[in-house]
Amino acid sequence: MIVFDLKCRDDHVFEAWFADSATYESQVAAREVQCPICGDTKVAKAPMAPNVAVRKRDVRPQAPETQGSRRSPKPEAAKESEPAKQMAEAMRALHAVREVVEKHFDHVGERFPEEARKIHHGEVEKRNIYGDATPEETRSLLEEGIEIGQVPWLPRHDA
Repeated sequence: MIVFDLKCRDDHVFEAWFADSATYESQVAAREVQCPICGDTKVAKAPMAPNVAVRKRDVRPQAPETQGSRRSPKPEAAKESEPAKQMAEAMRALHAVREVVEKHFDHVGERFPEEARKIHHGEVEKRNIYGDATPEETRSLLEEGIEIGQVPWLPRHDA
């Protein structure tokens, strides 16, 4: 397996695993790899820091810092990794939300607005549902006083 940092046209950087470089090339060419944030299928490799394996005996202990000594500033890659870490945590949280919703809610698909209205008006038993609604349908439900929430629905990845 090989992992690449990928980047879409909107500069979202994400990680994807492939069996080998040829698999990466074929999946990207076929537009089978998409950005988990915006869904863009035009992706390319992003700059990556190499992973260098070091034998334990080659690693020298570093001298402890003395009081008053200055630390060298973090390299640019480390500074840029904080937003990437935050994005990764947000992605994990959204995937966890998706798992909970799929496990505990009824999927009603495109019937979501109709089912939400039935539940709101007491025509059917109250239950947790999820599905699809256009922006206009969503606006209409909210204007009617029907409480709904929107969750960014991240695609599942097989790469």
